[in-house]
Amino acid sequence: MEAVRASAAWVASRSSHVKVDMLEIEKAVDKIQGNVPKIEWDFEGIHYFDDGPLTVQYLFVLDALNFCFWPDKDLTYDNLASGLKLALEKDKTALDADRLKNYTGPQLRELLNWPRPLPIEEERVRLLHEVGLELERSFGGSAANLVKSAGNSAASLIELITRHFPGFRDHSLYKGHQVFLYKRAQIFVADLWGAFKGQNYGEFDDINSITIFADYIVPAVLRELGILKYESNLCCSIDSNREVVSGSEEEVEIRACSVHAVEKMRELINKKFGKQLLSIDLDLWLWSVGVQNMALSHHRTLSIYY
Repeated sequence: MEAVRASAAWVASRSSHVKVDMLEIEKAVDKIQGNVPKIEWDFEGIHYFDDGPLTVQYLFVLDALNFCFWPDKDLTYDNLASGLKLALEKDKTALDADRLKNYTGPQLRELLNWPRPLPIEEERVRLLHEVGLELERSFGGSAANLVKSAGNSAASLIELITRHFPGFRDHSLYKGHQVFLYKRAQIFVADLWGAFKGQNYGEFDDINSITIFADYIVPAVLRELGILKYESNLCCSIDSNREVVSGSEEEVEIRACSVHAVEKMRELINKKFGKQLLSIDLDLWLWSVGVQNMALSHHRTLSIYY
């Protein structure tokens, strides 16, 4: 999405705590010879899929809740995805809009089969209510209708989501400039595209418009590759598991520089090897590397956006 690309580049050009090392990008690209392993959507086998509108509803609720799994060391994205999947397999109405708008914290835990309070649980409940209310008010209760309203455009779908659902408005102020990152809105598009293999609800004529999804795993992998360089105080904070405050310069720079670095990697692969890769492909590859090496130090931020 152009707003994300442009604001990420703006931050990277002014960043003081995080630097993008272009030489290391070139080394990484040369090492893989432009060949990025193809990672299939749901390679872990944890998502619900029935090839219809219920899958769209599932993915929208999943991506509405897809944020901040720490400080609970046992909770992961897999618990969220598989918990919602099992809930739907038991009760096909579990994610209906009129139920989403009424869930309580304990009911959400029961839905996910999770034994204790979730991180930022009150925000998760608030966002479930927001999704249920707005789907009911504007889209007949159906996330599939939201997707249809976008007319096969990823950019239009992201615009619709961020207009109707404030909880997806992932942007920050950085040095007086508004920065757009839209992680969860973009990942919903990518989930649709991956789940439906670019067909039906996953057909987008401009799928190449979306960027990577600025989270905490991809920056950790980019740092391990030497592509992201952090100043010493930020290194100490991350390596000692201290919180990096949401909306701080450091946090915005980590996320924006990650987006910018992968865009530069994609451009270089095209220039040197003539391969037109999607940012989604690079994100899935880097993310899969990260989840297979969870010992990597990553930044910790209490945020509803990732």
